[in-house]
Amino acid sequence: VDAAAVLKQMMAIPESSIPERLLAEAYAVAVVPEVGEAGFVFGGRYGKGLVSVRGKDGAWSNPNFIKLTGGSFGFQAGVQSSDVILVFTKPDGVDNIVKGKFTLGADASIAAGPVGRSAQASTDEKFEAEIFSYARSKGLFAGVALDGTALTIDRKANTAMYGDMQSAASIFDGRTQTDNKSVIAFRNALEEASNFRPAK
Repeated sequence: VDAAAVLKQMMAIPESSIPERLLAEAYAVAVVPEVGEAGFVFGGRYGKGLVSVRGKDGAWSNPNFIKLTGGSFGFQAGVQSSDVILVFTKPDGVDNIVKGKFTLGADASIAAGPVGRSAQASTDEKFEAEIFSYARSKGLFAGVALDGTALTIDRKANTAMYGDMQSAASIFDGRTQTDNKSVIAFRNALEEASNFRPAK
């Protein structure tokens, strides 16, 4: 399952999806499909995914590849893997990922994300947390706490996709480009999911 498919599937059911307004106001979105148990770390988790930021013109950037490690996810007992989405409301968290290792809950406030249409009205208008986290396991989608989870740039995957001269910053700001279909599909899925306009 790829990141674009995960995003589309999570947004397919309005009653249990990420609130449209949260995505519309997001600074960045990370999608990590099939986060599984890490055999070399007791109780830990591991996964690889993508993160894109929204430019000043409102368009989503090409994604950086990321690794997600560690943390006590609080998933249901017996779940082997889960798809994870992180919604960043401010640039600080992404900036720290670019600079090096970044730990959710320690380097930025994180909260289990609100879900569904009802959250549009009931959630704090300013979405106070810096990052909202979601997971889907066994077909169920819900906000989940991911404190202690580390995010790092997957430089090897970035090089394989964009070439040797890339940097995480150049990928985000558009200096590094690619016509890879998977990257384009992820950006398109983000555009579709975040194309929310409040009623006047």
